[in-house]
Amino acid sequence: MSDSLLHQRFPDLADTVPYLRLGAAPTPIRPLDVGTGVPLWCKDDSGYGDGGWGGNKVRKLEWLLPEAHRRGARTILTVGGTGTNWGLATALYGRDQGIETVLALLDQPMDDHVRAQLKRLEKSGATLHFTHTKRRTILTAPWLYLRHMRGRTRPYFLPVGGSSPIGALGYVEGALELADQIAAGAMPEPSHLVTAVGSGGTAAGLALGLRLAGLKTRVVGVVVNDALPLDAPHIVRLAKRAERLLRSRGARFEPTGLRPDDLTSTTDWLGPGYGHPTPAAREAESLAAQDGLRLETVYTAKALAALLHLDTAAGFGAGPVLFLNTYGPRQH
Repeated sequence: MSDSLLHQRFPDLADTVPYLRLGAAPTPIRPLDVGTGVPLWCKDDSGYGDGGWGGNKVRKLEWLLPEAHRRGARTILTVGGTGTNWGLATALYGRDQGIETVLALLDQPMDDHVRAQLKRLEKSGATLHFTHTKRRTILTAPWLYLRHMRGRTRPYFLPVGGSSPIGALGYVEGALELADQIAAGAMPEPSHLVTAVGSGGTAAGLALGLRLAGLKTRVVGVVVNDALPLDAPHIVRLAKRAERLLRSRGARFEPTGLRPDDLTSTTDWLGPGYGHPTPAAREAESLAAQDGLRLETVYTAKALAALLHLDTAAGFGAGPVLFLNTYGPRQH
C-alpha cells in the first residue's frame, strides 16, 4: 500500500501516478510569534527531504522523478535562476534515482547565497548552461532539448520550479497532510494560508488539495517572481490542469469548481524583481529568526512581510492564519 495520502484517497491512482517518498511526514506545525494580532501558525517544510536539499521542491520531486521513470526518461531538462533551489534539489535527488539533470540558468542578483548555490550546483553533477536571459533561454531551448537526447530517448522537460500538473501534486499531497493534522488537533482550520509564489506549483497544489480535503482555507500567494504570469487566473488554471490530470488517470471525485476568486495573489512585495531583497523582507527575516525560524529574502521573507502587512490591515479577519515555510537549506 502506498504511503501517499493522495493514493489512499484515490486508490486507482497508485498504478497510474507513481509516487516516491523522499522525506519524513508530516512536517511540524507550531505557533509563530512575530507580533501579529491574528493567531499565527507555521507549517515548517524546511526539514522535508532526506537528501542534500529540502523544502517544497522535494514534495514536487516525489511525483516528478517517478513520472520521469514512467516515461523512460534518463535526463531532466529544466530552468532556474543562478541561485535555484529547484535546480539543486532536482540534481541531487535525480542523481540518487539514476536521472541526470540539465539546467538552463538565468541571471539573478549575485549575493553570498547565489555564489554558494552555484558551487553546490557545480558539485551536484548537473550540466549547467548559462543562458542569462528569458529570451535567450527560450531561443536556446530547442537546441538544449536535442543536445541532451540519449539516443532516441528524449529529456523530460520541466518548467521553472517543476510547476507542471504532475509537480503540483506535491502540494495536493501537502494539503491532505495538513487536513489530517487539523483533524488530529495540531491547529484549528486556518482561514488563510500564506505562501511564497515563485512559479505557481505550490499555490496551485494547495488550492486544489484544500478543496479535495473539504477545507475552506483561502490560499494567499505572495508573488516573488516577475518573469512569469502568476496572477490568480494563471495559478487556478494550473490547479485545474492538475485536477484534470487526476481524473484522466483514474481518480473519481466531484469537480472542485475552483475559480480565480477563490485565491489571492499579490505582487506588492516583489520589490525591484526576482532575487532582489527588500527592507520589509529583511525585517520579516529578522523577526522570524527571533522565534527560531530561518527564512531568506528571495521567497519566504517576502511572503512573511506580506502576511505582517495584511495582519495590520485586518486582511485576515479573525484568522487563524497559517504560514508555510518552503525554504529547506542543507549544509554542504
